[in-house]
Amino acid sequence: MKQILRLILIAIIAVFFTGCMSMPGPQDDMWAKGRYKQLESFMEQRNPNLTSMSSNDLMYLCIAYSNTKNYSKLFPCLDQFESNIKKGDIYYHVNDVSSVPYTMRSIAFLELGDYDKAATQAEKAMKIIEEKDLARALKIGALGNVALVYALKGNREEAIKAANLLEAVGTNYPYNLLKTDKVVALAKVYIALGDNKKALEVIESDDATLDSLRAQATAVSAMLSVTSQDGDMLFDSQVLPKNFMYAKCLYETGRIMDAKATYDLLLTKRSTKDNGEIYWIILHDRGRIEKKEGKVKEAIKFYTDAIEVIEQQRSTINTEVSKIGFVGNKQDVYNNLIHALIEDKQYEKAFEYVERSKSRALVDLLASKKNFAVNIGDEKEIMDLLARNNVAEIENISQDAEKDISKTRAVLIKTKEELQRKSPELASLMSVNSLPVSEIQKMIPSDEALVEYYYNEKDIYAFILTNKGLQFVRVGSENLLEDIRSFRKALESPDNKANLEITSRRLHKMVFEPIEASLGNKKIIIVSHGAMHYLPFNALHNGKNYLIDKYSIRLLPSASVIKYLKAGKANKAGNILVFGNPDLGDPRYDLVNAQNEALAVAKTLPQSKVFLRKDATVSAFKKYSSGFKYIHFATHGQFNPDDPLKSALLLAKDAESNGMLTVDELYSTKLDADLVTLSACETGLSKIANGDDLVGLTRGFLYAGSSSIVASLWKVDDLATSQLMTQFYKEMQRTDKREALRTAQIETKKKYPHPYYWASFQLTGNAN
Repeated sequence: MKQILRLILIAIIAVFFTGCMSMPGPQDDMWAKGRYKQLESFMEQRNPNLTSMSSNDLMYLCIAYSNTKNYSKLFPCLDQFESNIKKGDIYYHVNDVSSVPYTMRSIAFLELGDYDKAATQAEKAMKIIEEKDLARALKIGALGNVALVYALKGNREEAIKAANLLEAVGTNYPYNLLKTDKVVALAKVYIALGDNKKALEVIESDDATLDSLRAQATAVSAMLSVTSQDGDMLFDSQVLPKNFMYAKCLYETGRIMDAKATYDLLLTKRSTKDNGEIYWIILHDRGRIEKKEGKVKEAIKFYTDAIEVIEQQRSTINTEVSKIGFVGNKQDVYNNLIHALIEDKQYEKAFEYVERSKSRALVDLLASKKNFAVNIGDEKEIMDLLARNNVAEIENISQDAEKDISKTRAVLIKTKEELQRKSPELASLMSVNSLPVSEIQKMIPSDEALVEYYYNEKDIYAFILTNKGLQFVRVGSENLLEDIRSFRKALESPDNKANLEITSRRLHKMVFEPIEASLGNKKIIIVSHGAMHYLPFNALHNGKNYLIDKYSIRLLPSASVIKYLKAGKANKAGNILVFGNPDLGDPRYDLVNAQNEALAVAKTLPQSKVFLRKDATVSAFKKYSSGFKYIHFATHGQFNPDDPLKSALLLAKDAESNGMLTVDELYSTKLDADLVTLSACETGLSKIANGDDLVGLTRGFLYAGSSSIVASLWKVDDLATSQLMTQFYKEMQRTDKREALRTAQIETKKKYPHPYYWASFQLTGNAN
């Protein structure tokens, strides 16, 4: 009897969603309960062959794959669904579902962050919508997704057009419950368009009687074991996003107290805590509210809780937030927490969260990457562990109500902890990982000081860490970006030294003078942040001297990387492996002096090997790199701030490679070298981005197994570079890398005084 009542309830709900009655089967029961893994298994057992499935069955199976984030099976399922439709099998019960494969593909690409592919699929769905009179539920879903994709792509005109069509879809009886679907879809679009006021108006237009209707259905379903203990499971897909967006729009439109009350109500719901992507944004906003009220310690607690939720996540798949127009910036949470900790004078804690923010940025940078090189430990065991970790991450964001989220998260935490024990450096790329201040202190040589900068739009913080302790200094930040741009522009004009000294002195006064009294050492480790990665510290001027005249500097991507630096002095048969002036198929890219440089560098040490022009290939690098202490590239670089993993060194093409040695590839490469030198590489003097492209490249070589990297911040005069590099390798035979580079730069400065010629080169990693 209970089973019959449950099926009747599901059928009644289906009336509200589609406007037509049909007798449901077990698959409808699983769908209504959100038991997507169970639905997936049921449909696969019912008919294991996709090609012989009806569109009706494929509909359920694709829904299951979509909600369990099983993309490897979802896309083939949708391909077959589309094939069936083209053959005329277009009905689910009595409803035309010909738009569904395109809508579902679009949603999947939206979750994967590929807006271009999402838009292509959304446009196909839109064409069908315009041609056919689809069932209202399908029409609302498709139009809402189309409008959202256009909004996220920045195509306001098309987004508004789709939103207007969506607005026109009727939701009177018997389609009452569809009104909330429509309201939620419209609100997402307006939020994505940045119109929070309009989104709020749309949400507040939702008929209050619907809440009563939902409550009645929920009460009945509770007796029939269809809902969760929270009582909202039937309608969570509607209610949670709607209430979250309502609270968010209240906050963004200045109705702070209303937002606070709504957020606090959401925080009592288990379903909120189970949805990490929404949960951290709520916690962050609650912290911001506490901060506005002057409650710093309370704000710190909310921010800390938000970061704990953020750090449980790695995957680029977004189950909710990318499908809600508001996409939160996780770095904002770190920024607000660091600021609050400093205000509360918790400097050591602030430093640790600066490190964690940089670790989070790296994790996000590498989030889509699955195949990493295993440099330490049992490779097969660690790769198996990595695969389990990837599965656990997908399950953690699955929307399957059958999952016990707490158990899923426990499995994920366990796999990460095991990965941390067996391959700590690899683990640092997969999850947020920072070292305690006390541990970093022990690794800093007694004659060095580590200076870590943290920059946001309003402030620059500097932390000076030595083996004696930690000091905090607030550094001036007014017009920093403009000053860095001016400085780099001045570097383009070697004949105009006066303008260069003005900007150089201004930057010295801003970022270095405030910390100088706290250093106590002539050797400095600098950890930059953001745009400061583009700043050549060696060329800062105090009115009398450049920094290079007084200080010996090396860089690190983050302080915690110090733990993973490879020791120098690799025992290799070969000395220098050189790639020079590769043939890129265009005479404009030829570097004649780089070729001379490559030959001169190779002659500085015996047992060296040089590859020029068509022979300077990625294939040659892969074949020979493991046999040499030093690897030297005198070639162009292509830097991509929008997708740093695609930044690359440009080598000659051959049958095995397109000639691009990408950052992505470096993280899959095993390389045991004392030093990698990137000589003719360039980012462009006028380019200032967020620094991720630079960090990605140097961090990639460090992970691959290089002890140190010498890289240029801009393409330098070929002749000056050739002389500087030859001197550098000669100096390394008598001193460490940092002092060898400093000496070579000072010698070059004597002949070419302008910093354009010598200041571009920086050492990252181990100095020895």
